[in-house]
Amino acid sequence: MSDLVEPTETTVPGRSGLVGRVSWGILDQAVSSLGNFVLSICAARGLPVSGFGAFSLAFVFFIFLVNASRGVATDPLMVRFSGPETPEWRRAVSAASGAALNLGLLAALCSLAAGLVAGGPVGTSFAALAVGLPGLLLQDSYRCALFSRGQGKRVFLNDLLWSVLQVAGLGVLLSLDKVSITALMLVFGGTATVAAGFGWWQTGLAPRPTWTRSWFATHRSLSGRYLIENIAVGGARQVQVFALGAVAGLAAVAQQRAAEILMGPFLILLAGVGQVSVPEARTVIGQDPGRLRRFCLTLGGIQAALAAGWAVAAMIVLPWGPGELLLGDLWRPAQRLLVPLTLIYVLGFFHAALTAGLRALGASRRSLKAQLVTSTLFASFGVVGAYLGAAWGASWAVVIGLVIGLATWWVQLGHGVRDYQAQARVTPVDRDRSESTTERSIDVT
Repeated sequence: MSDLVEPTETTVPGRSGLVGRVSWGILDQAVSSLGNFVLSICAARGLPVSGFGAFSLAFVFFIFLVNASRGVATDPLMVRFSGPETPEWRRAVSAASGAALNLGLLAALCSLAAGLVAGGPVGTSFAALAVGLPGLLLQDSYRCALFSRGQGKRVFLNDLLWSVLQVAGLGVLLSLDKVSITALMLVFGGTATVAAGFGWWQTGLAPRPTWTRSWFATHRSLSGRYLIENIAVGGARQVQVFALGAVAGLAAVAQQRAAEILMGPFLILLAGVGQVSVPEARTVIGQDPGRLRRFCLTLGGIQAALAAGWAVAAMIVLPWGPGELLLGDLWRPAQRLLVPLTLIYVLGFFHAALTAGLRALGASRRSLKAQLVTSTLFASFGVVGAYLGAAWGASWAVVIGLVIGLATWWVQLGHGVRDYQAQARVTPVDRDRSESTTERSIDVT
């Protein structure tokens, strides 16, 4: 399948539709997060604290798997095939979605095994999650494929279907008083599988699991590093959360997750803009690479300012009743975490913007370096903070680690831009024509 996934040219979306693409990205993330928000509220209100902590551990594991799947399947698709529909794009989508499906099947086996070993509520959470993992990862791959073409409206329709089905399923559970870890996870994964089928219909492209090996081989210069990079992101989060559970108990995990639920709009904005930031950064590079750092700083700054505004509003409004109405007994301990968690997400906006810049350059070595440093700081500071001060200490320690990591990203982006500009003076324009050219012209260390 060597000719099935090589781009013939680098095409990026035009600037004229920037506002529309970003708007669809945010709207899509809003509707997607609605389903997850309702799911989390049902879990927080319908499960005992230990059960919600176990549910949260499984959900963090799911986020880890999505990051890993994107690293090897859809991140190379976004970097090398963003643009209009071409035969190369269609073959790449089939290969990438097939790779995501294979990873989902493998992850399901691992999750089931972990559930059988762990036992108790944690084991139940992981075993139930395993049922829906193939559909969850396949649905995410079709979302990324549509975003790579700038078709945010279609992604919105896909996630709208998922959210409507998910909320309806949760409504049935509530009406029947059948809320349990297993039921919640089955609704979550089952409705995602239906949305994955809708994504298949939207693109008209079937996943090709047999093309996975060739996809990995052809894009190993990106997928290998992005896999490590994304695993580092999810792995650091896993280490921090599991360490918190081990040191302070499942109640501390539940408190941290409850505070994250309250910061849902932050995640909507971060993920919504992040889904279109790489294609937009590629457009900036095509016009003037020297503007890339300013673009990333502006992108992160705007999101951070909006996040700060939400934080102030939340801290004023939630103590008057909405916080306790949403979270019940978890409201008071979650309230203590709002300030450090706000800072974590504000820093996260800048991290995401700088990541988009390095990904748009194709500078996978530099982004990998920065991510490994940041993830190490996140995990190590989080573990020490959990030991010293449970959820509160872990949150503030992570803030310190992210500040240090942000400086690393900024330095690496500066080096990446200079590398790109230096190579542009001696090499023809099309750097994505082959993998070897990408390695030689962009990934300079």
